[in-house]
Amino acid sequence: MPSEWNDMSGLRVDPCQEAILDSINEGVFTVDLQWRVTAFNRAAERITGVPRSQAIGRPCCEVFRASICESACALKQTLTSGRPVVNATAHIVGHAGQRTPIRISTALLKDEAGTVIGGVETFQDLSQIEQLQKELTARYSFEDIVGRSAAMRELFSLLPQVADSDSTVLVEGPSGTGKELVARAIHNLSPRKWKRFVALNCGALPDTLLESELFGHKAGAFTDARKDKPGRFALADGGTIFLDEIGDISPAMQVRLLRVLQERHIEPLGSIEPVPVDVRVLAATNRDLAKLVRTGTFREDLYYRVRVVQLKLPALRQRREDIPLLIDHLVGRFNRLQGKDLAGVSDEVMARLMEYEFPGNVRELENILEQAFVLCRGGLIELHHLPPELRAERGRRTAAPVSPRSLVSMERILLTDALARHRGNRKRAARELGINPSTLYRKLRAMKIELPPTDGRHRSE
Repeated sequence: MPSEWNDMSGLRVDPCQEAILDSINEGVFTVDLQWRVTAFNRAAERITGVPRSQAIGRPCCEVFRASICESACALKQTLTSGRPVVNATAHIVGHAGQRTPIRISTALLKDEAGTVIGGVETFQDLSQIEQLQKELTARYSFEDIVGRSAAMRELFSLLPQVADSDSTVLVEGPSGTGKELVARAIHNLSPRKWKRFVALNCGALPDTLLESELFGHKAGAFTDARKDKPGRFALADGGTIFLDEIGDISPAMQVRLLRVLQERHIEPLGSIEPVPVDVRVLAATNRDLAKLVRTGTFREDLYYRVRVVQLKLPALRQRREDIPLLIDHLVGRFNRLQGKDLAGVSDEVMARLMEYEFPGNVRELENILEQAFVLCRGGLIELHHLPPELRAERGRRTAAPVSPRSLVSMERILLTDALARHRGNRKRAARELGINPSTLYRKLRAMKIELPPTDGRHRSE
């Protein structure tokens, strides 16, 4: 064994230990109490590009030039507090200037008498994982919309065609599913993308204010109207207007909006002259407009004017296979916004989020992770960083009584949800999951999942 490995701090590594260290795929190095490198395995050479002979005896910050060396050195935290660091993330800068993402764990190094003589750090090259994540994100994302489920893939295939047209679009889905993201994606893909995208929540305003916001007003039209004000339709001229929660507008406002859609001109409050506008209308609602038409609370003629093209967004609980992708996407976004470098969530957190019902859908998942980012001081989001309702037993699903730490638990949820969506039709469920029907059958039998009483098949199948 090279003498450089055993002439500092009393550290002794016999040939057997050296062979073990060199067989490990993770980089391993040790330092003495003066921060000089005392051991450096073969994987550390490969990941850093620094030969062992050049690393031994040098301060570790000169060898690694990592992003956390100056402000948040993991080894320094361990030597100061006596506590290990697990799964912290950082970047090291190579001699050619390339940045390599790594995951770090540290521990104290003690001699036979239990005296601390230095520290040990293991690190894993995340370059390949990061590249795979980028490829996955590119494959399963559209603008800021993320998903790999059958429903989201179908949506991605429709959006370019919908954007090329100039037809009015109705986006339906529960609150928090990303209806405005879909509307913005349609605008950004359309020939109108160089003009404004103007959004308005119709359910948040009373009729008088909503009319002024949509169509504008002239000076003197009402008290305090001292000057002309353009409405949202005028501001969106040549571009796109997004009318959110259109199902909440009053019957009187429905009549005015219908006239605008039919005649393509607006009449600001206090004006006697109609003003032509060239605007594409996108609308959204979390209500069942067809049902509102049947009950007489929403005009049928307006419904068909608005719903030329209809897009439906599923609730998050109906596309659980998208949750890991959404988590990766949101972790990346919050890392950029908050200047952090969290690796992601623990297996226990992932399992708990896969089991949760998400009444607030994607918006709720975003809020959960934002809170976790505020509370997390390590490299990984743990269960205690989540809101109380997710830490407590009552936050778990009761439909699948399996361990929250188990990957089998998540797979079971995906299988049962897919079968439920297709009323027990194994062929369709397998097609959605991207697996062979015989594979699905084996998994169902192995997990002892009972099929629904009907198999959901049509006679033609």
